[in-house]
Amino acid sequence: MSLLAVILNAFVIMSGLWQSPWLLLIVAAGAAYLGAKVVEVIPFTRRIIERRERAADDLT
Repeated sequence: MSLLAVILNAFVIMSGLWQSPWLLLIVAAGAAYLGAKVVEVIPFTRRIIERRERAADDLT
């Protein structure tokens, strides 16, 4: 039951913080930065997956 209490407490704190436009701008800027970094990583991970699929096809 304590895990549920922690989760509910986090939601209550977040709902109070989301009412601030400054915090929303900071979160949006952070999300945009992380999104740009993820886009740089995706082609790399896609190539790894394609290599593994080709290797699996070569074995069969």
